[in-house]
Amino acid sequence: MNEQPNVAMGRTMLKRLELYKDRWTSFGANTGIMEISEKPTPAALKKFEIFQEYDDKFLEKISPDISIAKWEKDTILFEEGSYIDIAFYVVEGTVDVYLQKQQTADANKPIFDVSRTVVLNVADDSGKRLAINAGAQTVFQSQVMKQPSSRTEITFLSAMDFNLPVGAVISLSKGEFFGEIGALSGWPQSVTARTKTECTLVQIRVNALRLMRKSKTLKARLDKLYRERSLFAQLKATPLFRGCDDTFIQALTEKVELISCEPDEVLTKEGDLADAFFMVRSGFVKLSQRVGEGQIVVSYLSKGMTLGEAELLIEGTKGWIYTASSKEYSELVKISRKDFNEIVKKFPSIEKLLWQTAVARLKESGYSKKNIQQSEFINTALEKGLVEGNSILVIDLNTCTRCDDCVRGCASTHGGIPRFVREGEKYKNFLITRACYHCEDPVCLVGCPTGAIRRAAVGDVVEIIDSLCIGCKSCANNCPYDAITMYETGETWPDNMIPEGLRGKERLLATKCDLCYKSDEGPACVNSCPHSCAIRIGDVEEFKALMVRE
Repeated sequence: MNEQPNVAMGRTMLKRLELYKDRWTSFGANTGIMEISEKPTPAALKKFEIFQEYDDKFLEKISPDISIAKWEKDTILFEEGSYIDIAFYVVEGTVDVYLQKQQTADANKPIFDVSRTVVLNVADDSGKRLAINAGAQTVFQSQVMKQPSSRTEITFLSAMDFNLPVGAVISLSKGEFFGEIGALSGWPQSVTARTKTECTLVQIRVNALRLMRKSKTLKARLDKLYRERSLFAQLKATPLFRGCDDTFIQALTEKVELISCEPDEVLTKEGDLADAFFMVRSGFVKLSQRVGEGQIVVSYLSKGMTLGEAELLIEGTKGWIYTASSKEYSELVKISRKDFNEIVKKFPSIEKLLWQTAVARLKESGYSKKNIQQSEFINTALEKGLVEGNSILVIDLNTCTRCDDCVRGCASTHGGIPRFVREGEKYKNFLITRACYHCEDPVCLVGCPTGAIRRAAVGDVVEIIDSLCIGCKSCANNCPYDAITMYETGETWPDNMIPEGLRGKERLLATKCDLCYKSDEGPACVNSCPHSCAIRIGDVEEFKALMVRE
């Protein structure tokens, strides 16, 4: 016998209430939270050393993104490979961090790698491809540590928050920070964290953490953790420093400067004195050059890419060749000109690699300046978020008959509710639809009060759990690409609904593409198109190749 609607609703509400009350967990409903303060006052926050330098007005502003939680003993806070937007600060108790699984070979690929430094393959005037990408894979295949298609196996990134062998355990106690590197960088966690004892933890969401990081004291503290836990292994793993001994790399980790950029912040200005070499930890950096009275975008940098080799290697080049600006929140490693010169003098093999990178970038920027369409494409990829996406639905308007079978196929696969509309931005003959991009750093996950929107732990899929969604519109408002829509269910929330503010109001659901990951047939939008004009692309390279083919 089927459950009565009110009974099913009651069970759903209980489940939602459980998550809502301890929305600060990153591990589903099995939270282990004993007590929680969701919005502490400035006075309560100032009891903790990390908040004492901030004024009451600032603390009131960030307090919605901070909680103080008491956790049970032997509770998992997060697992290896999970994406979280929370950093933890230990007030009382002990937290163990450890590796549960052996990292795969793919997981140990270096983060910083000059072979991926050129973004797009280009062609010369005859149409012949210029082999300016030193890697055998496309840039996005190499720069992004993709999870395999298998639904039972997940590859995790290594060397993110901690470096330790399988079976080793690090115990963190009062005053320790953890989880902050993944939260700020959008990387999956590299370790599992479990409470060794009952613990009181301050939990800080990434929005508050970014604001707090403007404090020199906190930034210095977090940078120190990054140097201790990750930077040595990341530098040692990259091909650029493969021939360097551990003593040299350790000394370098103490010398480099760690840079954090706000969206649209200018990192270098064309013509200004070039005094450093940069390695991108996370985010996107736009490279522009002057053309006449204006500027055009000639390239961009993403995780693992470098900037400054041409300026520091080519004799007589004193100024920056590019104006570099952060497209979003970006994290970089900065090596001074003095230390850079010492590296290339001591290690000729490194200088050779850097020369290859410098020549490749100059070729690419020259091509972009000569071919304005290349520049327009790069700018579109940055402005429309294509560089962020792992699966983007585009429609070839030359063959599309506007039959809407793609939308109907999507709806029939998802209980009659379509997960996208056939609208969006146009680039040449392609429509870039407002279907979820399944971003590398999905900002839609930040701030969901119930945990309804989450990584599905299958490839790059981001999904919404209908039974947990309270229709608050947080994810829809956060999505910069309008890929999440609010669906009117025709119902109202019952009188015993938690939170109370929803009682009697219209029930809305947030909906978005989930790549039909539960179906063996793949995305219904593509399979339902009678003319094969609906196409899923995995990165910018695939989109450019698609246009060339057309």
